[in-house]
Amino acid sequence: MEKAAAALPASRTAPLRSVAFRRFLWANLVSATGSAMAPLALAYSVIGEGGGAGDLGLVLATNTVPTVVFLLVGGVLADRLSRSRMLFLGNLLAAAAQGALAVTVAMGHASTSSIAVCGFVSGTAVAFTVPAAQGAVGQIVPGEQLQQANALLRLPGNAVKVLGPVVGGVVVAVSGPAWALAFDALTFAVAAVLLLGLRLDAPVTVTSALSDLRQGWTGFWSRTWLWTYTASGTVVVAAWLAGYQLLGPVVAAQRYAGARDWGLVQGAFAAGLLAGTVVCLRWRPYRLLAVAVAGGMPLAAPLLVMGWGLPLPWVLLAALLAGVGLDVAIVAWSTAFQQHVPQGELGRMSAFNSVGERLAIPLGYLLTALAVGTWDNRTVLVACAGLVVAAVVLNLCVRDVYRINRRSAGG
Repeated sequence: MEKAAAALPASRTAPLRSVAFRRFLWANLVSATGSAMAPLALAYSVIGEGGGAGDLGLVLATNTVPTVVFLLVGGVLADRLSRSRMLFLGNLLAAAAQGALAVTVAMGHASTSSIAVCGFVSGTAVAFTVPAAQGAVGQIVPGEQLQQANALLRLPGNAVKVLGPVVGGVVVAVSGPAWALAFDALTFAVAAVLLLGLRLDAPVTVTSALSDLRQGWTGFWSRTWLWTYTASGTVVVAAWLAGYQLLGPVVAAQRYAGARDWGLVQGAFAAGLLAGTVVCLRWRPYRLLAVAVAGGMPLAAPLLVMGWGLPLPWVLLAALLAGVGLDVAIVAWSTAFQQHVPQGELGRMSAFNSVGERLAIPLGYLLTALAVGTWDNRTVLVACAGLVVAAVVLNLCVRDVYRINRRSAGG
């Protein structure tokens, strides 16, 4: 990491001069390494116990539902308590859940219900760490370094996404899912220790938690750019998950060479994410929110290409462009959000925004289940691409989008 930092101009790696940011970066990298292996290990833990698609769906649902339910609580707490302490406790809770799951699987006592319980605890931990992490970045680095910080935080994580599933597959195949789950638990524990050393100050609060929640909703609704972006993002994420995550592998099996070609598509998308991070380290757009919105448009490309039945090279190119656009959008959005929302409200605003994105997961899966009963898979893919384009275009028509621009160091 130090060699890579030396190869870039100082302005692009300025956040790395901060000891606190380096600690935060390492914590994210360590936990991301384990998390990249966890989905595969979780799936084979369920399958190894004789479970099928329905059982795996139940486990995934119990991981997602508590995140949605408790996100607003996590957002309120992130604006009332020390965010470093919340991140520490959240990672510690995740470590305990994954550790318990690893022991249960290793001893042969795992069942769908016990795996689901551990998933529920892990999902609860996410609900408390997501809002705290969004607000912590602004406490660690100055405003003019936020884009570099957000890009640097995504750089190692995106690299792990390329290698993590491959390594996880080897570990699960050779040693079984318990070892991969144990490693995931260990990475959460190490991240917790690193985050404990941040010691970020807690805000001074004089109102009740319920009052904070009401004020948070008022603040969220009063920012047109924020709720319109959240609404648009919910549609985009739902359409993307339905088309790419659910129907993509199915269409790959029908039209292309199945798992082999779908693995190439996944690799192209991950490479695009990495390339998008590099773009964000070099390019500092002024119209941050407009770039964040427009960055979602390339997500329609692989859906259209697969829907039209074009050859694999076109799918790979489309997936690469989608990855670039998505990462640019995420970094631009995070920077705009952190610069234009007061520190004392970041936790709650992040929670309201994240609830929309998390609701998109079951929404996308439900819409797909309904649509595939009426249309063929390729038609549904084209329809999903149309939803992405429509949501982005409509959001770009919102006047407030063009007011949320980069702030100077003095601004």
